[in-house]
Amino acid sequence: MLFNSYEFIFLFLPITLAVFHLIGKQGRHRMAISWLVGSSLFFYGWWNPAYLGLMLFSILFNYSVGVALGGVTNKKNKYILVFGIVLNLFLLGYYKYANFFVKSINDIVDSDIVFNEVILPLAISFFTFQQISYLVDTYRGETREYNFLHYCLFVTFFPQLIAGPIVHHKEMLPQFARDSLYSIKAKNISIGITIFAIGLFKKVILADGISVYATPVFNAADTGVILTFFEAWGGALAYTFQLYFDFSGYSDMAIGIARMFGVRLPLNFNSPYKSTSIIEFWRKWHITLSRFLRDYLYIPLGGSYKGEMERLKNLIITMLLGGLWHGAGWTFILWGGLHGFFLIVNTIWRRIRIKAKIRQYKIFEFVSWVITMICVVIAWVPFRSQSLDGAKNILSAMFGFNGMVWSPSWLGSGNELKLWLLDHGVVIQEMYRFGEFRELVLWILFMLVIVTTLPNVRQIMCKYGPTYEIYKGKVISYKNKYKYFKWNPNIYWAIFTSIIFFMSVSSMTKVSEFLYFRF
Repeated sequence: MLFNSYEFIFLFLPITLAVFHLIGKQGRHRMAISWLVGSSLFFYGWWNPAYLGLMLFSILFNYSVGVALGGVTNKKNKYILVFGIVLNLFLLGYYKYANFFVKSINDIVDSDIVFNEVILPLAISFFTFQQISYLVDTYRGETREYNFLHYCLFVTFFPQLIAGPIVHHKEMLPQFARDSLYSIKAKNISIGITIFAIGLFKKVILADGISVYATPVFNAADTGVILTFFEAWGGALAYTFQLYFDFSGYSDMAIGIARMFGVRLPLNFNSPYKSTSIIEFWRKWHITLSRFLRDYLYIPLGGSYKGEMERLKNLIITMLLGGLWHGAGWTFILWGGLHGFFLIVNTIWRRIRIKAKIRQYKIFEFVSWVITMICVVIAWVPFRSQSLDGAKNILSAMFGFNGMVWSPSWLGSGNELKLWLLDHGVVIQEMYRFGEFRELVLWILFMLVIVTTLPNVRQIMCKYGPTYEIYKGKVISYKNKYKYFKWNPNIYWAIFTSIIFFMSVSSMTKVSEFLYFRF
């Protein structure tokens, strides 16, 4: 069941919400939680009921390990923790990477190992990482859960079940212990609906709108079609914004749905395309995943405690594994490796700038933003491509290795310009074959303005704390710049929310999955 589907918006969500608050209002909190757990399992089973058994096994296993970690000596705790993590990673590895591993072996040694293809269960990456963080936090003595029903809710809570954010036990469960949560509040409903409508608009109107310019380019590249410079950059930029609004839209919708239940989820996006460095980008893009990789991979590897070279090594290992987490393919490993390389360069440059006391002028900030965005766009190419050859095809065209192309319609009636261009190696042909080029340019410019100048949901709702902030004070709250965008429960916001909601609903003729559902 998709957030951007009629059955979810008009049936599942209102029924689940109404029954939860109706039961909770009567003081039957345990029954209300049971209803929410059952609804969440139904939501997950809607995709493929066969994998409900896998999720239930994962919940039972990790809950048992968590209880065991809280009841034995520290010496035995380590072995229990390792056992729990290993089994979680084994299940994740089997379902997500078995096909990739066998195919890679066949390609490398030219063998012909026959292996029945394993279907990837939905959300296994997210609920596995979430439960691993619970086990580690329990081992550290930072959290503990003896109520099985509460633990089920922690894992299955449907707004963040499929594609995050990756939440911590200590962030979620205390919220469900509050009595005030179970009585419906008009403020929570209005805030939740507004955020949900903004997220739905991002997904249905913006992300799906520009996807028609990204998909044909990448499909053509994967089939070996030689692309022009403009086609490659057009497709890469279109996907850059498609992915942003798709995942940002999902995150906003998850935040809005949770708020209708009176629950605050962690902030997962903080205007990452406004970043002026790759380091800043990773503090703003998929924040909860970045936190997980830092706390449960980078720091345990040694972080920066053993010197600069060890730090850089741990950084590249973390990003390579972070790329592999996103998907079983060499393209994802390449994407992670590129970001690891960019982070290393960024880290070294920061040290040089600090030691040399290089002043930061305003123009440097703009140049830094341009460089950061170019690096992000380039790295998205292997992330989206189905093969390394497809990624190479697009990147070659982006760097001009396929030559420059000039459209015949731009030449006019004169032949002198045409002859001059031909003498300088420019190919005269249609430079964009995948839709209306001018429309694509307008889409890109429109979305660029949105991501670089407008406030995000956290800034719009700054008076009402819509999210749980992982890093306090990292969200810039502009007093005057965004004053006209700040949300208030008034008629103007009600009209705006209604307009974008009905625009989105009326455009849901072709329901499309969220891109992060693949991971």
